[in-house]
Amino acid sequence: MRRAVTLVATLIGIASLIGPSTQALADPPPPPSDSTARTELASLTVGTPHSMDGYSRDAFDVWADQPDGCTTRQDVLARDGENVVEGGDGCQPTSGSWYSAYDDTTVTVVSQATIDHIVPLADAWRTGADQWTAAQRKAFGNDLTDAQLIIASSSSNSSKSDKDPSEWKPSNTAYWCTYGEEYVSVKYKFKLFVTSDEKAALGDLLDAC
Repeated sequence: MRRAVTLVATLIGIASLIGPSTQALADPPPPPSDSTARTELASLTVGTPHSMDGYSRDAFDVWADQPDGCTTRQDVLARDGENVVEGGDGCQPTSGSWYSAYDDTTVTVVSQATIDHIVPLADAWRTGADQWTAAQRKAFGNDLTDAQLIIASSSSNSSKSDKDPSEWKPSNTAYWCTYGEEYVSVKYKFKLFVTSDEKAALGDLLDAC
Protein backbone atom coordinates (compact mmCIF):
# COMPACT_ATOMS: atom_id res chain seq x y z
CA MET A 1 0.00 0.00 0.00
CA ARG A 2 3.09 2.26 -0.05
CA ARG A 3 2.15 3.81 -3.38
CA ALA A 4 -1.45 4.48 -2.32
CA VAL A 5 -0.23 6.34 0.77
CA THR A 6 2.26 8.31 -1.32
CA LEU A 7 -0.42 9.15 -3.89
CA VAL A 8 -2.83 10.41 -1.24
CA ALA A 9 -0.13 12.46 0.47
CA THR A 10 0.93 14.00 -2.82
CA LEU A 11 -2.62 14.90 -3.73
CA ILE A 12 -3.27 16.42 -0.31
CA GLY A 13 -0.19 18.57 -0.79
CA ILE A 14 -1.38 19.67 -4.22
CA ALA A 15 -4.84 20.45 -2.87
CA SER A 16 -3.35 22.67 -0.17
CA LEU A 17 -1.59 24.67 -2.87
CA ILE A 18 -4.42 25.18 -5.32
CA GLY A 19 -7.43 25.38 -3.05
CA PRO A 20 -10.12 23.31 -1.33
CA SER A 21 -12.15 22.67 -4.51
CA THR A 22 -9.54 20.21 -5.84
CA GLN A 23 -10.80 16.64 -5.49
CA ALA A 24 -8.36 14.05 -4.23
CA LEU A 25 -8.16 10.88 -6.26
CA ALA A 26 -8.15 8.56 -3.24
CA ASP A 27 -11.81 7.70 -3.87
CA PRO A 28 -13.86 7.19 -7.04
CA PRO A 29 -15.22 10.53 -8.27
CA PRO A 30 -18.90 10.85 -7.33
CA PRO A 31 -21.54 11.24 -10.02
CA PRO A 32 -23.47 14.50 -10.33
CA SER A 33 -26.89 14.83 -8.74
CA ASP A 34 -30.01 13.72 -10.55
CA SER A 35 -31.07 17.32 -11.15
CA THR A 36 -27.65 18.28 -12.48
CA ALA A 37 -27.60 15.25 -14.76
CA ARG A 38 -31.03 16.13 -16.15
CA THR A 39 -29.93 19.70 -16.84
CA GLU A 40 -26.76 18.47 -18.55
CA LEU A 41 -28.68 15.87 -20.57
CA ALA A 42 -31.08 18.51 -21.84
CA SER A 43 -28.15 20.58 -23.09
CA LEU A 44 -26.43 17.78 -25.02
CA THR A 45 -26.44 18.17 -28.79
CA VAL A 46 -28.14 15.45 -30.82
CA GLY A 47 -26.21 14.41 -33.91
CA THR A 48 -25.48 11.66 -36.41
CA PRO A 49 -22.56 9.34 -35.59
CA HIS A 50 -19.33 10.08 -37.41
CA SER A 51 -17.38 7.52 -39.41
CA MET A 52 -15.19 5.09 -37.47
CA ASP A 53 -12.41 5.53 -40.03
CA GLY A 54 -9.08 5.91 -38.25
CA TYR A 55 -10.36 4.69 -34.88
CA SER A 56 -8.18 2.65 -32.54
CA ARG A 57 -7.82 2.40 -28.79
CA ASP A 58 -4.22 3.48 -29.25
CA ALA A 59 -5.51 6.87 -30.36
CA PHE A 60 -6.52 7.43 -26.70
CA ASP A 61 -3.17 6.27 -25.27
CA VAL A 62 -4.66 3.87 -22.72
CA TRP A 63 -3.28 3.07 -20.19
CA ALA A 64 -0.80 5.96 -19.93
CA ASP A 65 1.67 6.50 -17.10
CA GLN A 66 0.49 8.80 -14.32
CA PRO A 67 2.70 11.21 -12.32
CA ASP A 68 3.15 8.57 -9.60
CA GLY A 69 4.92 6.31 -12.10
CA CYS A 70 2.06 3.82 -12.31
CA THR A 71 -0.37 3.34 -15.17
CA THR A 72 -3.92 4.67 -15.14
CA ARG A 73 -5.23 1.11 -14.85
CA GLN A 74 -3.04 0.40 -11.83
CA ASP A 75 -4.13 3.62 -10.15
CA VAL A 76 -7.82 2.77 -10.62
CA LEU A 77 -7.28 -0.72 -9.21
CA ALA A 78 -5.56 0.79 -6.16
CA ARG A 79 -8.18 3.54 -5.82
CA ASP A 80 -11.29 1.41 -6.10
CA GLY A 81 -10.23 -1.88 -4.53
CA GLU A 82 -10.53 -3.28 -1.03
CA ASN A 83 -7.58 -4.80 0.83
CA VAL A 84 -5.36 -4.21 -2.18
CA VAL A 85 -1.84 -5.62 -1.89
CA GLU A 86 0.69 -4.23 -4.33
CA GLY A 87 3.73 -6.02 -5.71
CA GLY A 88 7.33 -5.03 -5.35
CA ASP A 89 7.02 -2.35 -8.02
CA GLY A 90 4.55 -0.45 -5.83
CA CYS A 91 2.09 -0.32 -8.71
CA GLN A 92 0.62 -3.63 -9.84
CA PRO A 93 -1.81 -5.20 -7.34
CA THR A 94 -1.20 -8.84 -6.53
CA SER A 95 -4.43 -9.36 -4.60
CA GLY A 96 -7.53 -7.59 -3.39
CA SER A 97 -11.24 -7.40 -4.17
CA TRP A 98 -13.09 -5.15 -6.58
CA TYR A 99 -16.82 -4.48 -6.84
CA SER A 100 -18.38 -4.50 -10.30
CA ALA A 101 -21.51 -2.35 -10.14
CA TYR A 102 -22.58 -3.34 -13.64
CA ASP A 103 -23.52 -6.84 -12.53
CA ASP A 104 -23.42 -6.55 -8.71
CA THR A 105 -20.50 -8.95 -8.35
CA THR A 106 -17.19 -8.87 -6.52
CA VAL A 107 -14.02 -9.85 -8.33
CA THR A 108 -11.10 -11.27 -6.34
CA VAL A 109 -8.76 -12.19 -9.20
CA VAL A 110 -6.71 -9.18 -10.31
CA SER A 111 -6.72 -10.11 -14.00
CA GLN A 112 -10.52 -10.30 -13.99
CA ALA A 113 -10.94 -6.80 -12.54
CA THR A 114 -11.08 -4.89 -15.79
CA ILE A 115 -11.36 -1.11 -16.10
CA ASP A 116 -14.20 0.19 -18.25
CA HIS A 117 -14.75 3.62 -19.74
CA ILE A 118 -18.30 4.67 -18.82
CA VAL A 119 -18.52 6.38 -22.22
CA PRO A 120 -16.81 3.86 -24.52
CA LEU A 121 -13.82 5.05 -26.50
CA ALA A 122 -15.48 4.05 -29.76
CA ASP A 123 -18.65 5.94 -28.84
CA ALA A 124 -16.57 8.99 -28.01
CA TRP A 125 -14.84 8.71 -31.39
CA ARG A 126 -18.07 8.64 -33.37
CA THR A 127 -19.60 11.48 -31.35
CA GLY A 128 -16.82 14.02 -31.60
CA ALA A 129 -13.48 12.65 -30.38
CA ASP A 130 -12.42 11.93 -33.97
CA GLN A 131 -11.87 15.68 -34.25
CA TRP A 132 -9.86 16.03 -31.05
CA THR A 133 -6.12 16.45 -30.69
CA ALA A 134 -4.01 13.55 -29.45
CA ALA A 135 -3.67 15.29 -26.08
CA GLN A 136 -7.46 15.61 -25.71
CA ARG A 137 -7.96 11.95 -26.49
CA LYS A 138 -5.27 10.94 -24.00
CA ALA A 139 -6.97 13.03 -21.30
CA PHE A 140 -10.28 11.31 -22.04
CA GLY A 141 -8.83 7.81 -22.10
CA ASN A 142 -7.01 8.25 -18.78
CA ASP A 143 -9.44 10.49 -16.88
CA LEU A 144 -9.11 10.03 -13.12
CA THR A 145 -10.93 13.22 -12.11
CA ASP A 146 -14.39 12.46 -13.49
CA ALA A 147 -16.81 9.55 -13.21
CA GLN A 148 -15.39 7.93 -16.35
CA LEU A 149 -13.29 4.93 -15.25
CA ILE A 150 -14.98 2.13 -13.35
CA ILE A 151 -14.19 -1.41 -12.22
CA ALA A 152 -16.09 -4.00 -14.24
CA SER A 153 -16.06 -7.77 -14.26
CA SER A 154 -14.63 -9.26 -17.43
CA SER A 155 -18.03 -10.60 -18.48
CA SER A 156 -19.90 -7.31 -18.01
CA ASN A 157 -17.15 -5.34 -19.74
CA SER A 158 -17.24 -7.73 -22.69
CA SER A 159 -21.03 -7.57 -22.83
CA LYS A 160 -21.03 -3.78 -22.89
CA SER A 161 -18.14 -3.46 -25.37
CA ASP A 162 -18.57 -0.14 -27.26
CA LYS A 163 -22.36 0.05 -26.90
CA ASP A 164 -24.17 3.19 -25.76
CA PRO A 165 -27.14 3.07 -23.33
CA SER A 166 -29.64 2.62 -26.17
CA GLU A 167 -27.93 -0.70 -26.92
CA TRP A 168 -26.79 -1.87 -23.47
CA LYS A 169 -27.70 -1.27 -19.85
CA PRO A 170 -26.19 -2.85 -16.73
CA SER A 171 -27.87 -6.06 -15.59
CA ASN A 172 -27.84 -4.56 -12.09
CA THR A 173 -30.90 -2.31 -12.36
CA ALA A 174 -30.09 -0.73 -8.98
CA TYR A 175 -27.12 0.92 -10.71
CA TRP A 176 -29.11 2.43 -13.59
CA CYS A 177 -29.55 5.84 -11.97
CA THR A 178 -25.86 6.24 -11.15
CA TYR A 179 -24.84 4.88 -14.55
CA GLY A 180 -27.04 7.46 -16.26
CA GLU A 181 -25.68 10.29 -14.12
CA GLU A 182 -22.08 9.27 -14.79
CA TYR A 183 -22.58 8.77 -18.51
CA VAL A 184 -24.27 12.15 -18.94
CA SER A 185 -21.60 13.96 -16.91
CA VAL A 186 -18.81 12.59 -19.11
CA LYS A 187 -20.62 13.46 -22.33
CA TYR A 188 -21.29 16.95 -21.00
CA LYS A 189 -17.79 17.67 -19.74
CA PHE A 190 -16.08 16.52 -22.93
CA LYS A 191 -18.67 18.18 -25.19
CA LEU A 192 -19.58 14.97 -26.99
CA PHE A 193 -22.91 14.78 -28.77
CA VAL A 194 -25.48 12.00 -28.45
CA THR A 195 -27.76 10.23 -30.88
CA SER A 196 -31.51 10.62 -30.45
CA ASP A 197 -31.81 7.01 -29.26
CA GLU A 198 -28.93 7.50 -26.86
CA LYS A 199 -30.49 10.62 -25.36
CA ALA A 200 -33.83 8.86 -24.88
CA ALA A 201 -32.11 5.91 -23.20
CA LEU A 202 -30.23 8.22 -20.86
CA GLY A 203 -33.52 9.80 -19.87
CA ASP A 204 -34.86 6.34 -19.06
CA LEU A 205 -31.83 5.66 -16.87
CA LEU A 206 -32.34 8.92 -14.98
CA ASP A 207 -35.99 8.00 -14.47
CA ALA A 208 -34.68 5.20 -12.24
CA CYS A 209 -33.31 7.79 -9.77
